[in-house]
Amino acid sequence: MKETTPDAMPPCFEKWCHRFDEVFRHQAQKKGFRHYLGGLLGPSERKNITQMSNNAVGVVYHRLHHFLTEATWDAERLNERRKEVMQECNQTKLKRGFTLIIDDSGHRKSGKETAGVGRQYIGEVGKTDNGVVVVTTHLYDGVKSLPLDVELYQHASSLAGGKADPSFIKKPELALKLVEKSLELGLRPGVVLVDAGYGNNSTFLKQLESKKLKYVAGLAKNRKVIYQLKSNEIKVETRLDELAKRLQAQAFTAIQLDLEVPRTVWVATVEVEMSAFSGTRTIAIVMNAASLSEATEVDYLITNAAVTQATGTWIITTYSQRNWVEVFYREAKGWLGLKEYQVRSIKSLHRHLILVFCAYTFIVWQQLTGGLRRRWANKPLKTFTDALLAFRTAISYRFVGWLQDNGDVFAIHIAGLGYVWA
Repeated sequence: MKETTPDAMPPCFEKWCHRFDEVFRHQAQKKGFRHYLGGLLGPSERKNITQMSNNAVGVVYHRLHHFLTEATWDAERLNERRKEVMQECNQTKLKRGFTLIIDDSGHRKSGKETAGVGRQYIGEVGKTDNGVVVVTTHLYDGVKSLPLDVELYQHASSLAGGKADPSFIKKPELALKLVEKSLELGLRPGVVLVDAGYGNNSTFLKQLESKKLKYVAGLAKNRKVIYQLKSNEIKVETRLDELAKRLQAQAFTAIQLDLEVPRTVWVATVEVEMSAFSGTRTIAIVMNAASLSEATEVDYLITNAAVTQATGTWIITTYSQRNWVEVFYREAKGWLGLKEYQVRSIKSLHRHLILVFCAYTFIVWQQLTGGLRRRWANKPLKTFTDALLAFRTAISYRFVGWLQDNGDVFAIHIAGLGYVWA
């Protein structure tokens, strides 16, 4: 049943929303927050404003649109409050030494009017297309996976001045801005993970080091390094893929990764020098087969961790935690409408993204504190999807009860949409 109403939301939803009332100035804004969040969490297949308002009795399109585009509330303050709320409970508090994952994600968007839109690489389709890309920081602490901050990447073609426009900021610079935001809030990670899109930027890695941050980063296969495999050899400068060919099979160690789908990889580590850095760094060469000739996937990673810590096992198991941000994108896009919105301005788009973060965090909160499990599930809620479906079960159950007492209100709502109600 797709139809619902804000009155059918379980009590845990109102308790959660009440924690954010201080962010909003007026009662109408508080109601808009509840209606928008409820729409994102609800059973509707589409999450744009039109669909959310049509599917909920008592939710009006124009009011929801005004809340997202014109109302005077601060999305950054809302996001800060979201992180404060997580720190207020022992079960949800962020653990020290957490992993900070930096990544970007894109989605298709037609036209030229939406902020940031342009022809660029869109990961979810695996090619260049017209779309929007956001840069995010994400947390994983061994217990929970949680989005932290987000910035819209404004493609040069979407700006009047192109790359010379003052608003044009490259993705690594946006990522550093988000890292600084976490540090200012006292959220210092134990390690930062980035893919080769950021790892190939030496300036970016140097900035992380200047902030005393440890990292594991991807590198391109053509990145040049200086190495010495044996103490009696002279140092040689070569590409990473050429270095991989020089390593003996016994240099690689098989490591089992405990991912959604368990897999085995073979890893070898080498200490190298790089022209952009002083001192040495540890490189890990990761293959999906026991030999380079058999491997169909070869990845190259770099870390500034101490040699005693930077073993092949530590590097690859740490870097595999990047999988959690991919899981988040999949869930936020598939269940919460991360890429579905009917707004064009950068302010409205940023608000939508933060509201999706709030919806996602609400489910994580309920999963960790156990409220949904006790009332609305007959099995442990091990995943985000399990917890979300339990919450939707609660909505459906309460909506049936609401219908029994408010059939006339529902009939008027359906008639207003042009349907025959008998």
